[in-house]
Amino acid sequence: MRFKAEDWMGLWAVAMLGGGMFIFRQLTIVPRAMVGICAAASPPAICAPRHDVLWLQYEQGFGWAALVLGVVGFCAGWRWAAVFALGMGIAAVVNFNATTGIIGAALGLVAWIGLCTGRYAEK
Repeated sequence: MRFKAEDWMGLWAVAMLGGGMFIFRQLTIVPRAMVGICAAASPPAICAPRHDVLWLQYEQGFGWAALVLGVVGFCAGWRWAAVFALGMGIAAVVNFNATTGIIGAALGLVAWIGLCTGRYAEK
C-alpha cells in the first residue's frame, strides 16, 4: 500500500466526521434535558444544528449522502469522495441510518483501498 499525504489527511477527516458526529450526538441529542431546553421560548443557539441533525436522521439524509459518495468514489475512483463516504457512513450509523450508511462506507473503503494499492488509476 502506498499512503500519500492526502491519505493521512483522509484518515483525519474520517475520524473528525465520525467522531465529531458521535460527540455532537452524545452532548446535544441523547440527553433528555436538551428537549426541554430547546422547547423554551428562546432556545440556545445549539438547538438549530440539533434540529437539523434530527431532521436529517429522520429523512435518512446521512445514509443517502454516504451511499451517493460511496458510489461516486467507487465508480469514478475519486479519493476524496471515497474518504467522505467512509466518514459519512460512520456518521450515518451513529444517527441510525445504518443500511445505506454501511453500504456507502463499504463502497468508499473499497475504493480508497483500491486507490492506495494502485487498483485504480489516479485522476
